[in-house]
Parts: sequence; structure tokens; C-alpha cells
Amino acid sequence: MSAKTFLDSNILVYAYDTHDAMKQKTAVGLIKKAIEEESGILSAQVLGEFFVVVTQKIPNPLSIADAETIIDILSALPVAEIDLSLVRRAIDTQKACRISYWDSLIVAAAEREGCSVILSEDLNDGQKYNGVRVQNPFKQGQNL
Repeated sequence: MSAKTFLDSNILVYAYDTHDAMKQKTAVGLIKKAIEEESGILSAQVLGEFFVVVTQKIPNPLSIADAETIIDILSALPVAEIDLSLVRRAIDTQKACRISYWDSLIVAAAEREGCSVILSEDLNDGQKYNGVRVQNPFKQGQNL
């Protein structure tokens, strides 16, 4: 089994958004690898963000039923739940790292689940937050 990798919502969205074929191909490959190697981690927050974006905000939105089916498939990966201790850790992370609360909640979930990497387009590529390194898989030259 590979090192644990946290998948941010943009990875999931790009896998189902046909607007950018290159990002879609990359995202699909990352999800497939995460499932096959049992290395991917998600959070309830990420699944919620995915649902809203793919049913309301992408150029060709998915139906609610299709999005729900995809969430059922993706939940084959471990899903970090949001509870009070995670919220408190996210608040501490926000204060210490000066990032948004929602990004801090991603970092806190990845940290709790023992991930070494967060795959995200939103956080600073190469930055470490609480010992978890961010990697932008869509940046040219990335080896994943």
C-alpha cells in the first residue's frame, strides 16, 4: 500500500468536468490510482463540495442522481468525518497558517488521517501545513 494521499475536491470535480480534457485525464488517473492502491483519503467536506460544484457550477452539470452515484463509488475510499475536534484543529491551523477555514479543515482532516500529501490546486504547491505537503497535480512537470 502506498503512502496516504488526501484528495481535495477539485481533483474529484475535474474528473467529471469535461471542460478541460487534460485536467480531467489527470484527475481520473489520480482517483483510479488512489482506489487501486488504497492510498486515497477523502473527507465529508470534500464530498459535499464535489456534490455542489458538479450539480450546480460546472458548464455541463451532472444530475443529482448521477452525482449521488459517484459519491457512492468514491466512498470506497476512507472518508474523514467532521467532528468537534477536527473543527478545533482547523481553527488552530487557520490561526497558525493564515489560510481560510475551509482549507484549514482540509489540512486538519489530512493530518488526522496520516496523509503525507494533499493533492490540491487551491493550496500553495510545495507548502507544508502541519507536516502535510501540498502538491498541485495540474502544475506542469509534476510527477505523481
